Amino acid sequence: MLMTTNEPDAAATSGGMTEGEAAALYRLMTWLSPSFPVGAFAYSSGIEWAVEAGDITDATSLRGWLSAMLTDGSGFCDGVFLARTHAATSAADAAALKHIAELAAAFVPSRERQLETTTQGRAFIEIARAAWNSPGLDTSITACDGPIVYPVAVGLVSAAHGIPLAPALHAFLHAVVSNWISAGSRLIPLGQTDSQRVLASLEPDVAATAARATAASLDDLGSATFRADLASVRHETQYTRLFRS
Repeated sequence: MLMTTNEPDAAATSGGMTEGEAAALYRLMTWLSPSFPVGAFAYSSGIEWAVEAGDITDATSLRGWLSAMLTDGSGFCDGVFLARTHAATSAADAAALKHIAELAAAFVPSRERQLETTTQGRAFIEIARAAWNSPGLDTSITACDGPIVYPVAVGLVSAAHGIPLAPALHAFLHAVVSNWISAGSRLIPLGQTDSQRVLASLEPDVAATAARATAASLDDLGSATFRADLASVRHETQYTRLFRS
């Protein structure tokens, strides 16, 4: 169930949720909406190069590429970082937060991906703190003692607001996949119906990745998406570009 621990208990609303659960859902829908101004629309995570190289040409090849990125690449790794950050924030473990933040910032495979995740992380923290500050949030941010990448930012803010890990992680992975599909739809190009079919087909992958990431430790981190990593590196010198990564 969705609930926030820093909200007082309240009777169920007419929609069947408590006030705390409704607040948690409202915040997650806002923070991980495409309209939340973290600039996600400007990044393709290397998909732009993959389209130019001919690796992605239609809905089927896009779906295969994104499934690999999600289950065996950055999607899984980011999920682990979010889950471990959430746990460390909930436990007020400053040393663990610093270690996770440093490792997550060092884990990205290219300069552009580093720019992508740190820029989005900084924007997420600044905007969420400005509109929805929470007791202890500043302390957790300070404990990170350096750049805060996007999944760490989401895990930190969600935990600070008492939002359980499961919905926060599912919402994050859905937002990441949706942004990848949005980039693909503009580059291939892909129609709206096919875009939604790709998103629907990835639903089991999102659920499975969330389950793996929740159970994983930092020792389980690892990626096997070499072609996607190369795409993010080669995008840096791509002659014509619509996206920043």
